[in-house]
Amino acid sequence: MAWLLSFIIALLVAALVIWIVSKLNMGLSVDGYVSAIVAALVIAVISVVISWLLGLLGINLSSMGGLLGWIINIIVAALVLMFGASFLPGLKTNGFTGAIIAAIAMGVVGWLISWLLGLLGIGV
Repeated sequence: MAWLLSFIIALLVAALVIWIVSKLNMGLSVDGYVSAIVAALVIAVISVVISWLLGLLGINLSSMGGLLGWIINIIVAALVLMFGASFLPGLKTNGFTGAIIAAIAMGVVGWLISWLLGLLGIGV
């Protein structure tokens, strides 16, 4: 049961991050918070599938460190955003550059929210 609560909190935080980045007008737009929740869920599923497929090829994104690992993770995140936006009606990206900027912004905003929740004793 704890894993379900943890999943719901992580999903809501991811949706909040998507919604905030959308409001900041940083290459990503979402129609509303419900669309942000659906987008967060779809993006999570796409990310898992891409990580699994890359793992079959022997590529492990989580073990890549340094600047090269950061660049590869941002590019993969941007591609996931673009792919998700191609079939989710409430999610739009402003091309690859917009998706890159949105992926970076999502990383920063997500880190800030996780840090703030950590100060409150809520782990995400």
